[in-house]
Amino acid sequence: MDEASVTIGVPPETVWNLVTDITRMGEWSPENTGGKWTGGATGPAAGARFVGSNAHGFIRWRTHCRVVECDRPERFSFTVAENGMTWGWRLEPDGDGTKLTQWRDRTTPPNVLVRALVATGLLGKDREQMMVDGMRQTLEAIKRHAEGARV
Repeated sequence: MDEASVTIGVPPETVWNLVTDITRMGEWSPENTGGKWTGGATGPAAGARFVGSNAHGFIRWRTHCRVVECDRPERFSFTVAENGMTWGWRLEPDGDGTKLTQWRDRTTPPNVLVRALVATGLLGKDREQMMVDGMRQTLEAIKRHAEGARV
């Protein structure tokens, strides 16, 4: 399992509203460009589905995701069908702020297309390290946004 954390100077409920709004994740992530709730879902709930949009250089792809944990304002996680990954957020009160942790864990093997793309290096030479670095970048961008009162 990979994870990264940051402390943000706003309450967990405020941070929760940001990290569970999959339509806005493209504002903070270096690779995700946003998402759209599907199958009648309109927001975060256990079992809700969404399609994520992603980009790395000239490569663009979509992921099909299902929320597996939705415990407001403490935990939110989802599985990604194509790459066998579960991504999640833990939010913990920290004084007047929030310790926000983003994590990811492989739950099943990725599909053949994902394996091929990773093997070619088109998604980065050290994909695993790039993903951890991307989590740190995402966390720092969320922190800047939340503390900048642009919520």
